[in-house]
Amino acid sequence: MQDKRVLVTGGAGFIGSNLANHLAADNDVIVVDDEYLGTPENLEESVTYHSASVLDEDLPTDVDAVYHLAALSSYAMHEENPQLGARVNVEGFVNTVEQARQDGCDTVVYATTSSIYGDRTEPSPEDMAVAVNTGYEASKLARERYAEYFSNHYDLSCAGMRFFSVYQGYDGAEEHKGEYANVIAQFADDIANGRRPEVYGDGTQTRDFTHVDDIVRALEVAGDERLDGIYNVGTEEPYDFNELVELINAELGTDIEPTYVENPIPEDVYVHDTYADISKLRSETGWEPQISFEEGLARVCEPYLSG
Repeated sequence: MQDKRVLVTGGAGFIGSNLANHLAADNDVIVVDDEYLGTPENLEESVTYHSASVLDEDLPTDVDAVYHLAALSSYAMHEENPQLGARVNVEGFVNTVEQARQDGCDTVVYATTSSIYGDRTEPSPEDMAVAVNTGYEASKLARERYAEYFSNHYDLSCAGMRFFSVYQGYDGAEEHKGEYANVIAQFADDIANGRRPEVYGDGTQTRDFTHVDDIVRALEVAGDERLDGIYNVGTEEPYDFNELVELINAELGTDIEPTYVENPIPEDVYVHDTYADISKLRSETGWEPQISFEEGLARVCEPYLSG
């Protein structure tokens, strides 16, 4: 993507700031963020920043493309306030896209979620049946349906990206997420500082961990090629939490055992296993994950080794 005017909502947060800073090298990038989990400190000076909510009127939507990443992005956030979760994740999406449409924008790329696949130890294709067990999942599925409406009724290209377990580590913008950061970031920080990482259950749950740099590349290509529909973004290589702890210890040269605790998340809503099928994105764009799990962990751990 080059010489475009681009809006990134939630652009001061973890994924959003990585995307905004990347795109700002060759484009005019505008960020909107309400600073719930984001901070303008994550952004390069070349990015134009607006402290605002996606529920506001008069958003800066006179752009060539919208990347809508703003969301209350976890089960816990939604259970604290389901009404706010619905307003931000559903109404905020409709509000942003409708303003952009009225301003002449025809390209939207937005974040949805892979958690609607539920527990999967086999690859999850985009066309499989999905179910909703949480308010968070309901809000993201509603977002997908509204995107379908905008695409069918107004001929907007609306690419919904179902991310699989995105990580970067506390040396990047993920640190600001705190307790909502990926377990890789949390476990690495615990182990590097001599603390025993807290593992829910027996540690056999698996995640398709995907480095944020690969997510950014997928988002960029989705906007570049004006994709329309739903796309998985993952690696097709799940790892369990016990393996994760072992590999972090190996990378850091430590030998810290985890503490196993009862899972505080109800069993009927906890996603135990995730596994991406990325064949659709691969076949339509040629996109492939470039950062192996070993390289990704090395990047997460390197600041602790060099510091």
